[in-house]
Amino acid sequence: MRERQCERESEREREIEGGREREREKTKGRERRRERMVMRERERERERERERERERERERERDREREREREIERERERERERERERDRERERERERERESERERGKTEEEAIDR
Repeated sequence: MRERQCERESEREREIEGGREREREKTKGRERRRERMVMRERERERERERERERERERERERDREREREREIERERERERERERERDRERERERERERESERERGKTEEEAIDR
């Protein structure tokens, strides 16, 4: 009787211990799944940050390109202004030549008149 009771108690203890072991395994499994989920989320966040950095770099490159284009346009405008100034100077020179011709003409007419 007592032996049978001891066996039943031992069996019960083994069942209880087995249940505890299964619970520990389930808990470990849940923890591992949670850790994997956290790791995947961290990796996704790192990838999002890398993508944001790539986008910032693309934006900086676009800014640099726009600045290069603006500088090229400013240089073209400076060149056009220099060309306009050369044109004005040539026109002033032609005007001086014409004035000089008129003066010579007047001088020649005056000489003839005398």
